[in-house]
Amino acid sequence: MTLTAWPCSWSRARAAEPSASTQAARHSVSVAGVITDDHGRALLIQRRDNHRWEPPGGVLELAEGIHDGLRREVREETGLAVEPVTLTGVYKNVTRGIVALVFCCKVTGGHLTTNDEVAAFRWASQSEIGSLMAEAYAVRVLDALAADDPPAVRDHNGIRLV
Repeated sequence: MTLTAWPCSWSRARAAEPSASTQAARHSVSVAGVITDDHGRALLIQRRDNHRWEPPGGVLELAEGIHDGLRREVREETGLAVEPVTLTGVYKNVTRGIVALVFCCKVTGGHLTTNDEVAAFRWASQSEIGSLMAEAYAVRVLDALAADDPPAVRDHNGIRLV
């Protein structure tokens, strides 16, 4: 079967040509894991570089799978081995071109250990999260704690939702 018409009045030639906006567009993908304790509190890390609280995670390496990168980042930042359970949200920093995938995770081993990137750990309740983090990070944890809902898809500017 041959497709003869392109949707939205696109021609085959037009679809093959990258536009100036797509040529310049570069995104990175990050992952974060929300780990909860028996009291429903979320594990947060305090970064050494900026002293901000956030869920553990980081940028995927180019040839790395999403779940493998999540496991690596959480292990590097916390010392914990985790298994992703549920994708709870997709978040785009529109000013920096970073797409973050956030997962609820269960701990399968390891021990909390500070390191060169992480100064401290904290178990935070839902009511504490908003005062500990910028809105763009707090919403990721709050969405994960409401994991019965479908995954959230949100845009932000690095601080606030847009």
